[in-house]
Amino acid sequence: MTASTEPPLPHSAVLLDADDPALEALGSDPGVVFVDNAAAQTVALRQLCPQPPEDVAAEAIRWAYYPWRRTAVSVLGPRGFRRVRLDRNRNLITTAEQDRLAELTVGVVGLSVGHTIAYTLAAQGLSGRLRLADFDEMDLTNLNRVPASVFDIGINKAVVCARRIAELDPYLPVSVVSEGVTEHNVDEFVDGLDVLIEECDSLDTKVLVREVARRRGVPVLMTTSDRGLLDVERFDAEPARPLLHGLIGDVEAARLRNLSSAEKLPHSLRLVDARQVSDRMAASLIEVGQTLSTWPQLTSEVALNAAVVAEAVRRIGLGEALPSGRARIDVTDVIDRLTTPPPPPPVTMPTDDGQPDPPDDPADAIAAAAARAPSGGNAQPWHIDVRDGLVRIALTTEYRTTMDVGFRASAVAVGAAAFNARVAAAAHQLTGPIEFAANTGDTPLTATLRLNRGADPTLAALYEPMLQRETNRRPGSRHPIPADIVAGLTAAAEAEGARLHLLSEADQLAAAASVLGQADRIRFLTPRLHAEMISELRWPDAPSLDTGIDVRSLELAPADLVLLDILRRPEVMAHLKSWDGGAALGRDVYTRVADSSGLAVISVPGRNLVDYARGGAATEAVWIRAQQYGLAVQPVSPPFLYATDSDELRGTSPAFADDLAELQYTFRRLTGVGDAESQALILRLTHAPRASVPSRRRARTPHRSADRVMES
Repeated sequence: MTASTEPPLPHSAVLLDADDPALEALGSDPGVVFVDNAAAQTVALRQLCPQPPEDVAAEAIRWAYYPWRRTAVSVLGPRGFRRVRLDRNRNLITTAEQDRLAELTVGVVGLSVGHTIAYTLAAQGLSGRLRLADFDEMDLTNLNRVPASVFDIGINKAVVCARRIAELDPYLPVSVVSEGVTEHNVDEFVDGLDVLIEECDSLDTKVLVREVARRRGVPVLMTTSDRGLLDVERFDAEPARPLLHGLIGDVEAARLRNLSSAEKLPHSLRLVDARQVSDRMAASLIEVGQTLSTWPQLTSEVALNAAVVAEAVRRIGLGEALPSGRARIDVTDVIDRLTTPPPPPPVTMPTDDGQPDPPDDPADAIAAAAARAPSGGNAQPWHIDVRDGLVRIALTTEYRTTMDVGFRASAVAVGAAAFNARVAAAAHQLTGPIEFAANTGDTPLTATLRLNRGADPTLAALYEPMLQRETNRRPGSRHPIPADIVAGLTAAAEAEGARLHLLSEADQLAAAASVLGQADRIRFLTPRLHAEMISELRWPDAPSLDTGIDVRSLELAPADLVLLDILRRPEVMAHLKSWDGGAALGRDVYTRVADSSGLAVISVPGRNLVDYARGGAATEAVWIRAQQYGLAVQPVSPPFLYATDSDELRGTSPAFADDLAELQYTFRRLTGVGDAESQALILRLTHAPRASVPSRRRARTPHRSADRVMES
């Protein structure tokens, strides 16, 4: 570039190692001030999460000497300094994105409005190199919008900005063209830029820099300090695009230089679109030269300009969508449209237990009991019919979810419903064998109970406890489960042809909690699983609470309940997945399992739907017994529970299939479930008060009378 006849003003920090002789020379100068806060910076570096690599933490402290301040300041090494300074940008701008943006070279022409823009780019880490150009010096009138001070009056505007950036980040390279951009140096200035930001007043310079930028394929951004006007010209993607959107016609910079101010005015008005200029600005333009020295600008508008340009640079640097065009971000208009936000719906607890009293008619009582069985997401995937001496529970396929691989979860629910039907029948002096059959008619699974007169006191004694069975998600407290209770739960499972695997030691529960917490994170981060999980939830103002999971039954603290509004958003989960983050998503499951009294896994031999149905009956028997013993019970269903091979795991969560396979293997080894066995369900056991909100069931149509059932 053209060299200045005056010696250049210093605008960059001089970086010195601790053993540099120049630092010792500065120390012997009584006029040089030393500021040493390296210890605080080192603490901040060590406290980063995640912690930096040791080679970064071990970087030597350096000194940055600022000649214009006659001051030397201690700073971390370059990598540590950048990590600490930009750490609080994450994850609004990820570390990987910061690294990409650090490769950008951005040029700014015009350092009044451009000062705030350049500083914002530096502060956000949106550029690795800055190139600033302005011929003008700072004066008092600039201090209405330029974040400088009275100490800077009379200093070149580009130098003032460069110094401020150097005091922000001494490692960021900033070059200055103090004579401004001219026809003699414009090619050199634009050469190598990734983005050009033009904020000068001269119309012919506006055209000049665009002529070169278009020729070199450099995108140009410009803002106008009135109603947040942003112009984007993607010459990198549109090499034939008209300059300034063609608003001033096909006018060359050389020709514009020969026009008077009056002759340039029509072009300037067309450029800003006089019809869209705010009324105060439009009226002020008429007063320029009369009651106003020059056209007005507000620092708030300049700050808005910096924000929109920063977003545009970020998108260009990361290859995100940003077309050519014009946009207005009118703060006044936005504030004019203020509205009162609606209050959140009150979260009140119901006054009833959520279930009607059991019917007196035996047929209806048996059907109602079957319908009280647990099911994944409270989907109730069954059709229940009681007539002519038969109780028929058919699996319906319309409620299947991704985690219900091969309808195995639904089969467990059908098995639990069949167990409840047997209990209710026994309570009404009816007994009979239960038969499970796969692929009968139009259903994958049917449970049939043939009723006969007879007594089964053991089952009948479970009727009232069965009606009280509930899912209890309260955190609870951990107490050892006595051996006689473990024996009783084991016997309940074995009576239905299943096995009970109980984890109760602290280290076992911690290991299981780690597996289940990681699996729950995967459930959140897999789009289809997340969508299905959220679709199961019901807020108190939902049209119906007869299916799904009432959010009040999650037993969450008020703050965590509000957090659900974030967790239910798929775009939030997409970001967490892309960052390989979201460890906190499994924290709730981890804490509940690790702090529980025990974790019970019910398994059965075999892999077909009839086997899973038998596992469901055993699960219900264990669940009812556990509550009789004073235990609170919560089912836990990790995404790998019903998948039996790699293809099914891939169908459950394509992106995390390998992770699920490893978690599944670890969990089966931990619980001792054999390779030939199927896990029906996992139950968290703890000690807690009754659940706040029991789940409800769909309303049913009454069945045939008791007499027809009793006669059969």
